[in-house]
Amino acid sequence: MDRVALRGLKARGHHGVYPREREEGQTFIVDLVLGLDTRAAAADDDLAKTVHYGVVAEEVVAVVEGEPVDLIETLAERIAQTCLKHDGVLEVEVCVHKPDAPITVPFDDVTVTITRSRV
Repeated sequence: MDRVALRGLKARGHHGVYPREREEGQTFIVDLVLGLDTRAAAADDDLAKTVHYGVVAEEVVAVVEGEPVDLIETLAERIAQTCLKHDGVLEVEVCVHKPDAPITVPFDDVTVTITRSRV
C-alpha cells in the first residue's frame, strides 16, 4: 500500500474536559498518513485517480474547528472517518497533538495516534 502523508496541520479547537479548554480553545496539530494505491494515478498522471490531499487537509481542519468533544481520542476518530470517506483511501493513521494540554508538570506534547481501515 502506498502512503500520502500530511504533517503539521494546525487548527484551533475547543476540545477538552475542562471549562477553560472549551471557552478559550487551543491549537491542535494533526498528522495523517493515508494508505492507498497510487499506481493508476501515476500511470496516467491523473489527480482524479488519487486522493486530493488539499481537500483532505481542509476537511480535517474543519473537524478540528467544529463541534467540541471531551477527548482527543474522539477527535482522532472523527478525523479518521472523514479521511476514509474519500474513494481510494483504504487506511488512515491519525495523530492528534495537544501541545497545550492542561498538565501541571513540564512537557513537550501529548498525542493520541489511531489507525483505521475500511475492513
